[in-house]
Amino acid sequence: MKKIREFAAGGLCLLAMLSGVTGTSAAATPKPVLSWQDCGDGLHCGSLAVPSDWARLDQAPITLGLAKLPATNAAGDHGVLLMNLGGPQAQISAFRQPAFQERFAELRQWFDIVIFDPRGFEASSGVSCPLPAPAEADYVFPDQAAFDAHAERNARFGRGCAATPLAGKLDSWQVAHDLEAIRKALGERKLNYFGNSYCTVYAQAYADLFPGGVGRMYLDSVMDHTNPSLRNWLGQRARANERTLHRFAGWCAAEPSCALHGRDVLTVWDELIARAERQPIPGGGTTVSAEQIVARADIRSERRWPAFATALAEAHAGDATKLATKPVFPPGPDVMRIPTCADFPYPGDYRSVREVEASLRTVAPRLGWRQAWIWAMPCARLPGNGTFPPHRRDFAGVPPVLVVGGVDDDNTPPEWGRHLAAQLPGARYLAAAGDHAVYVDGNVCARARAHRYLTTGQLPPENTVCA
Repeated sequence: MKKIREFAAGGLCLLAMLSGVTGTSAAATPKPVLSWQDCGDGLHCGSLAVPSDWARLDQAPITLGLAKLPATNAAGDHGVLLMNLGGPQAQISAFRQPAFQERFAELRQWFDIVIFDPRGFEASSGVSCPLPAPAEADYVFPDQAAFDAHAERNARFGRGCAATPLAGKLDSWQVAHDLEAIRKALGERKLNYFGNSYCTVYAQAYADLFPGGVGRMYLDSVMDHTNPSLRNWLGQRARANERTLHRFAGWCAAEPSCALHGRDVLTVWDELIARAERQPIPGGGTTVSAEQIVARADIRSERRWPAFATALAEAHAGDATKLATKPVFPPGPDVMRIPTCADFPYPGDYRSVREVEASLRTVAPRLGWRQAWIWAMPCARLPGNGTFPPHRRDFAGVPPVLVVGGVDDDNTPPEWGRHLAAQLPGARYLAAAGDHAVYVDGNVCARARAHRYLTTGQLPPENTVCA
């Protein structure tokens, strides 16, 4: 389960030159052009040629890789459900794991589940970069020199990746056109889509560009791509991050085993940060600065709260040994940051990022303001930054969509999902207990609501909450 959720969280979701680059009519059922071959692990694999640039159809084509998990009950078959679980990153290799397939056994009673590697990843004309993407665990850069050094490494990484027909063509505008090509190649009159986390961005672009092709869309843990205000959008995530710190403090107050039980956790935090700003805290043969404490505050998972409470208590007492080691993040594909920063551009100069930080400190003064630097690390001076930025959308003609969000999600905060649902005609927002990736994480109520919607079109009643 842990690996599944890390995959779904990703950060932070394929033509024989099919006609209609921007068409929106899907009245006629297209003739299928895909063929499938058994490729092991219960999967059937296929490929599809599409333009490398949907804005210039004379460009060399690329290949998109797809895989299918056939429906287990043909009598209840509802056609195809196209699925992408996030990242953005490869999907097919992950679905070779039985644990992934098991999470969708119920859906396979009704649907052929089709997955695809987004353009640039593995089976879909994958992009190989000669240099590794620079990542810095202590991403709250202490000064301009440290930031500039990282930004130049990031720019050099991006320039190395540019020797490909897909340079500048990995954003969700391009992927939305890929989705339309997939729909036609599958012979589906409408596109039924299950998008989680980052791959809800693809759904938003598709619903805007091809509203007539939308069937039923289940969007879980939404990345809102309709808010052009960076500070407002990022402020919502910063506040969610701050709420997690407060939840941690509340847990500590109620849990006798917490190392800070009986103390005001937020006061301890404030005192520790103020002391570290004056002079870094010694520990582990080195010292730990206030910026490092903020960057290393690992509280997203409740399983890690006991260890972090102990580290915080010891640091407050003068020994920061347990905070002295940089955290090790799960590896992600280097290419991931290229489409992410194309869809969500970010300033690449130190002064601008500090201005974003100052804005976030007004709404999330203790911890959430670090979001200014979390986004700066992958995007700073990356070539292709902002080829398809967030913007207001026209979703006229889109049928009702089911949007689901975890009430404690600080990766894709509930505000993002509610904002998107409010713009989609007839859509319903379903709040669910839990964190990121509600369906994959196993919320029984939310899964049942998703099944009912995807098979019948029935939305939950307004203001439904899945406990």
